[in-house]
Order: sequence, then structure tokens, then C-alpha cells
Amino acid sequence: MYSRKHPADRCSDTIEVQLKNESVPEEPWWKTAVFYQVYLRSFADSNNDGVGDLEGMRCHLGHLSWLGVNAIWLSPFYPSPMADFGYDVADYCNVDPLFGSLDDFDRLLAEAHERNIKVIIDWVPNHTSDQHPWFVESRSSRGNPKRDWYIWRDGTPDQPPNNWRRAFGQGPAWTWDERTQAWYLHLFLPQQPDLNWTNPEVIQAMHGVLRFWLDRGVDGFRIDVVHVIGKDPAHLDYGQHEISHRMLNVDERSRQLVGGFRDLLDSYAGERMMVGEVYILDAARVASYCAPGLLHLAFNFLPLWSPWDAEAWRTQMEAMYREMGSVGAWPTWVLSNHDAPRHRTRYGSEARARAAAVLLLTQRGTPFLYQGEELGLENAVIPPERVVDPGGRDGCRAPIPWDATATHGWSAEPWLTWPPEPERDNVSSLRGDPTSILHLYRRLLDSRRRSAALQRGEWEWLPSPEGTLAYLRESRPDRRAVIVNFSDDAARVPVEQSWRIEVSSDGTGEGLPYAGEVGPSAAVVLHPMTRD
Repeated sequence: MYSRKHPADRCSDTIEVQLKNESVPEEPWWKTAVFYQVYLRSFADSNNDGVGDLEGMRCHLGHLSWLGVNAIWLSPFYPSPMADFGYDVADYCNVDPLFGSLDDFDRLLAEAHERNIKVIIDWVPNHTSDQHPWFVESRSSRGNPKRDWYIWRDGTPDQPPNNWRRAFGQGPAWTWDERTQAWYLHLFLPQQPDLNWTNPEVIQAMHGVLRFWLDRGVDGFRIDVVHVIGKDPAHLDYGQHEISHRMLNVDERSRQLVGGFRDLLDSYAGERMMVGEVYILDAARVASYCAPGLLHLAFNFLPLWSPWDAEAWRTQMEAMYREMGSVGAWPTWVLSNHDAPRHRTRYGSEARARAAAVLLLTQRGTPFLYQGEELGLENAVIPPERVVDPGGRDGCRAPIPWDATATHGWSAEPWLTWPPEPERDNVSSLRGDPTSILHLYRRLLDSRRRSAALQRGEWEWLPSPEGTLAYLRESRPDRRAVIVNFSDDAARVPVEQSWRIEVSSDGTGEGLPYAGEVGPSAAVVLHPMTRD
């Protein structure tokens, strides 16, 4: 990489530009990329209000370049009343002043591209804010031209149209509107009314949103809850024995809409892409959204709810590879995000979190990192008076500590409390410690970037004892073997032929011949020994 200072830059960072690895043949960028999710509110603050923003993020792009990620997924930054912290959008084509301006976004995008980092943004097509002008018009009268842009049903105020329940609480997925004497649908908060995707005008307007950002140069979209945009038009009650069949019908409607998104993206140059939040814990149904002409990628949420157990991981890996392979699709892998407890907290130790990093970054597929996992962060403990999220997700959204000072690189008290031990687990301190988990992530990303086998190679199991997993990644002539020990005791895992340790989760033995043993809760990436 090379470095230089950006002209008229308010940041202290230089621009470290990632050079492409010419030894690895070109694939679509989203297949070989390592994505990094930025939850903007908690990443970095530039204007002393305690809330992360676009300029704060731009000033810390150097961290991402140094780490080695080459794609960013940016959480919503649109104007919003923040009932669901940006996932209730009031204007799809602008920036909330809390986060900056369109000029700030354009500058961030340009500098990320200068560093050879792609940027995808969060798009929320299932629902808007109840303060979006579209919904304000829709609920103004039954005869308003935008009435049918949302899902309204007649009835009486004492009986919702069906038994659907909303996320975030135990209430119905319907709210009675006194002014127009009707119910509107919201699968999430009442402040998030669902759009009616059977209306061609809605489709046209939302395609216009995609074009707005594509024309600005974004590389793609993370599509929020894309699997629920196609609703059951009858809105019948869900009975216990009907759900499976009915969901297949909903999937078909959603996939038809996704096909329209894909056609639009394919009309742009530059391999624009989309990854869908298909929050379904069924590998076959997830894979169906990645059939030819649909999503480029779909999130695989099984690891977010899998225990630290070798057989559980074996089962889910086999299912995901089998089902995605059946439609010719490319898998994704993720351990943490803004909606789930951090894996460091779930797994219970830093050693397991380190081994999990090896597991994540050596899979066949596209890995997604969540900001702070490279620091080994745990969930913050949020006192009752600081709880703000309606979904109970504050703990995994705590701000990133950048240094060991009293304010940890923030100029004001942040909007949420710090994660545990920020004086130790911060970017500056861990960057200065070559044995830290931060340097482990950097070594893993470097290893992946230089290896055709890890980026795009085939995958097969290797023999290993109970409590361990071993697999081979191969793209001839390049090969890597990976061994993960899930147990709390050292494990003997012999591997045929001679290998050296390229990366070790506990940092021991790197560069030395592999002697056939992996430490407790540890993992290794092995490279074939070459003859002199």
C-alpha cells in the first residue's frame, strides 16, 4: 500500500491505499471482499455531540485500510425520527443532519474509493417512517392518491384484521387510524408502516431511490428484511399448520420483486451488488433468494444463533454449502451484527472469539465483520436509565473506543455506555500490541487476500477428532488447511503431508512446522511446506 495526505483534510489520518493482489485472478469483487459493517451512530463522532457521523467515519477510514477490509456496509443515515434508530426512514434521498450532509456522504464515498474500498448502503424497502411524506399523505384521507401506497384494511377499532404480531413487543401488527377509521399494517413498530409493494407506483418510486444512490456512485445495497416485502394478499390468520405453505407464497412474491431490483442494478456498470437480510433460519429458503437473477448474496444468520460446538458448526456448514451450491449461489458468513449479541459475549472467552475469527475468515464465501469484533469487544451492560432501543439491542451497539484516554477518542459523552474494559480494548492500545486480537484479524485478512484458496477455493472436510473441525481450501496450486479446536483442552489433529502454521489464533508457532496439535479453544491456518 502507499500513503498520502488528503488535501484540505481535517483528519490526522493519511490515505493508505490498498493495492490489488495481481496474483489472484479476478472474481466479482463481492465474492472476494471482506465486508465491515459500520453502525454509524457508534463508530466515530466528529462534532462533539456524542453521536457517530459520516465525517467521523471518514476520519477513521485509515483504520479499515490498515486492517485490510475492502468493502463497507454502512447503516442507515437518512432523515428519520429515530424510533428505530434510522430504520424508520423519512426521506430516502438525503442525510439526517445528525450524521452530516450529502456533501459529507459524497466525500466519504470518494475517499473510500480512493482507498480501493467499496461502499454499500442500507436500504429499507419494507416500511417507511410514519412521518415520511408518503405516509402523511396516505393517512390524510381515504381518497388521497397515495392511500394505496400502504396497506390499509377496514374494520372496527376493537378487532385487528388478523392475528399477525409485530416485532419489538407483543402487540398486533396493525394500528387503528382514528382519522380515516381503518387499520394500517406494520410488521415492526407502529411508527414503521409497511409499504404496499403490489402498487406499481411504489415500485417505481423505490426504484428511483436505488437510482439516486447508484448515480452517486455507491457499489450496492444491503436490503433490510427483503423476504417480507411480498405480503400474503389475503391477510389471513396464521394457523399452526399453514405457516410453511403460506411462507412459500410470500417468498415467491418477494423474489419477484427482488428480480426487478437485480435488473436495475445490472443496468449499471461496475458490478453493483445487493446482499439481502433474509432473516430465515432455513438454508434452503435463504438459498432460493440467491437463484440466478436474484440476490448476489444473502446473509446467513445461522452462526448468530449457533453455540460454540463443533458438531453444530459442522451441521450448519454442510447445510449452507449444500443449499447454496444447489442454486449456484455464493454463501456469506457472519458472527456478529447490530441486531444480535456480540459473539465474544456469546462464546464466553477471548480465546474462543479468536478461534471464531479464524473459522469465519477461512470459510468459502463472503465474510462480514461487525465493527469492534476486531477489538474483541463484548456487549455493553446498559443501566436501565440508559436503555433506548425498542428491540433490546443496545448492548451490541455500544460506541467504539479509539484510545485509552478518559473519553476514548470521543469528544463528548457518547449516546450509549462503553463496552467493558475500554481502557484496554481500544484501537490504539491493541494496535500497539502485536499479540492482540486486532493484529490477529489483520493477519487473517492479509492471509485471505494473498490466497486464492481462501478467497475462492473449493472446500472439503479433513478427518479430525470429536470437538474439532478440519477442512481443506484449494484453488490449484494454492492450498490451505484449517483446524479449529472447540474444546477447552489441547487436541491432537494430525494432517497428511507437511504443513507450516501461517496463522494461529493464540499467536503461537506461526511460521513453524505444524506438529499435529492445536491448543485449547484455538485454531490454525496451515500452508503447505515447500522443499528448498
